[in-house]
Amino acid sequence: MGMTMSQKILAKHAGLPSVKVNDLIMANLDLVLGNDVTTPVAIKEMEKSGADKVFDKSKIAIILDHFTPSKDIKTAELCKTSRDFAIKYGIEHFYDVGKMGIAHLMLPEKGLVAAGDCVIGADSHTCTYGALGAFSTGIGSTDMAAGMITGKAWFKVPSAVKINIHGSLNEYVGGKDVMLYIIGKIGVEGAGYQSIEFSGEGLKNLTMDDRFCMANMAIEAGAKNGIFPVDGKTIEYMKGRVNRPYSIFEPDADAEYTAVVDIDLRKIGLTVAFPHLPENARPLEECGDIKIDQVLIGSCTNGRLSDMMIAAEIFKGRKVHRDVRVIVIPGTQEVYKQCLKLGLMDIFIDAGCAVSTPTCGPCIGGHMGILAEGERCVSTTNRNFVGRMGHVKSEVYLAGPAVAAASAITGKISGPKEV
Repeated sequence: MGMTMSQKILAKHAGLPSVKVNDLIMANLDLVLGNDVTTPVAIKEMEKSGADKVFDKSKIAIILDHFTPSKDIKTAELCKTSRDFAIKYGIEHFYDVGKMGIAHLMLPEKGLVAAGDCVIGADSHTCTYGALGAFSTGIGSTDMAAGMITGKAWFKVPSAVKINIHGSLNEYVGGKDVMLYIIGKIGVEGAGYQSIEFSGEGLKNLTMDDRFCMANMAIEAGAKNGIFPVDGKTIEYMKGRVNRPYSIFEPDADAEYTAVVDIDLRKIGLTVAFPHLPENARPLEECGDIKIDQVLIGSCTNGRLSDMMIAAEIFKGRKVHRDVRVIVIPGTQEVYKQCLKLGLMDIFIDAGCAVSTPTCGPCIGGHMGILAEGERCVSTTNRNFVGRMGHVKSEVYLAGPAVAAASAITGKISGPKEV
């Protein structure tokens, strides 16, 4: 029986001719990722093991993005632990305040992940890099410690769900809307511990930013990873960023899938996920009249330049509703610089938005946008669990940048045509 893309990558990294679903394997790693929350725990585990060196200082990335700049003494200590470790072991890819960005934007931007790679990260949204045709998945801090020491990780080979994409996107509809629609269709456990393999002629109509967003949210359907085939857009994206050889894998014609889901992009409109799960997806026109208090535009799903440009297009010449707070967070320093160069920052500030240095911040209820009891936020983040962005009696509505910006202007959940 043939193999899926993920199975082929795992087989290669395990040094095996083939693997089957549920095989337990040990695979060599191309990159190990940690952030300011998970790395300190991994460091403690590494110290407990007695290890005194890392497997390869060029294949570890530590990015301080969740609580940076530090908001209090506790988070300052977490960052200091990571900082001291990076200095001690000479970690080449260490990004601190002033140089950091949100990890899942930075690693592709800097060419640290390429097609065919096997990547683990102590962050559930490590599955983002599947947009480049890599096998990448989130793990716990203990596995991160083992990965930093040995350069290996064990995996149970996942089965796969195929998502066949057809057609082209409607106006203002992006990867976020598509993925919310898919999660609404299959549920938050619809791909439990499986690989989501995207395919179909409609992929040519998805930008790399769409793909990054969709691969990122594979975990919201319970998936082990999400992965896209490598095509001309992927290769063009890696050009000038990736300076090493990479491998392109394609699924076998007789690869087995537990399910095949057909998605027609033409049938997907602007979509909003209601509290308190991403699967509570509704078409914008069915949302009703919902007053909001805050809007967040950013995160590892929608903090890229294209997201900033969509938001700026809607904000230009308009003002944020007097009852709404708006926080705009470019995902990396490079995105921030491009926003400045293109005049987007002027548009955001003139509209009445607060603009932040790159950080995860409000997405995880960290800082710079915590919600009070009873408040509602339209957010371009990927999760809206109870208490995710603050008080357990606050509410988070997930959407793309077009809906987020329009809602900021009207003061209620709205689309671009309503401003």
